[in-house]
Amino acid sequence: MSSTAGLGDALVDWYDTAARDLPWRRPGVDPWAVLVSEVMLQQTPVARVEPVWADWMARWPTPADLAAASPAEVIRAWGKLGYPRRALRLRETAVALVERHGGAVPADVAALEALPGVGTYTARAVACFGHGQPQPVVDTNVRRVVARLVHGRAEAGTARASDLADVAGLAPAGRERACRFSVAAMELGALVCVARTPRCAVCPVRDRCAWRLAGSPAHDGPARRVQRFAGTDRQVRGRLLDVLRAAEGPVAAPLLDAAWDDAAQRARCLDSLLADGLVEQTPDGRFTLPA
Repeated sequence: MSSTAGLGDALVDWYDTAARDLPWRRPGVDPWAVLVSEVMLQQTPVARVEPVWADWMARWPTPADLAAASPAEVIRAWGKLGYPRRALRLRETAVALVERHGGAVPADVAALEALPGVGTYTARAVACFGHGQPQPVVDTNVRRVVARLVHGRAEAGTARASDLADVAGLAPAGRERACRFSVAAMELGALVCVARTPRCAVCPVRDRCAWRLAGSPAHDGPARRVQRFAGTDRQVRGRLLDVLRAAEGPVAAPLLDAAWDDAAQRARCLDSLLADGLVEQTPDGRFTLPA
């Protein structure tokens, strides 16, 4: 295990000059904008999120604005970000913020975790990045950085109860720098300490990395599963939603049939969209986005 003294400060200093200019990180961005960005960024690349986030915030700059929108409007605005149930959950969160918190995003982690679809990571990210609270924020990138830098492992493996404590222990003193450390560790994992081909030569703490000092041993656990997309139910669900998003009104079944050849898979995916509340069936048997 590597000595951790000063590592947090080194990462913050690196972040100050190496950070990407992302719109939800800019001065003046409020906690609601941060919350929207965090939901959109779940399992979705930054490049795909940026334009959708900008349009979303221009259209619904407050929770009250989104709460007043229809589910159909929200699903259309979500576009092709994937995992469209997130769009409905974000709207449900906006409704809860209006009903429980007067339309404001709370700073308390427990209050954030009580919102629909907001888990430990998102709650701490909003508290830290939106409200300036020095919370440990742990995502996949951060867990990989800590695994290599501190524990000398190539991969983080499954999530552990000690992850939050590991990150909190690395944070430098001072509220502002502790907040910046969480995003700095995340940025290092996204840009430098990446999963397959880490860029150790440009790492600001390479000389103190336990994994590198141990000779960069290979991961000795189960291989990471690579998620495919082509031919999956996710792709089929997306095709069906594309048809409904493009339509001005309810769509007859034959139009959906043309979206995917496999009838059994298509029917299964349509059933799952109905169950998730992303699609509704009209009394005459046609299909539409929820009202």
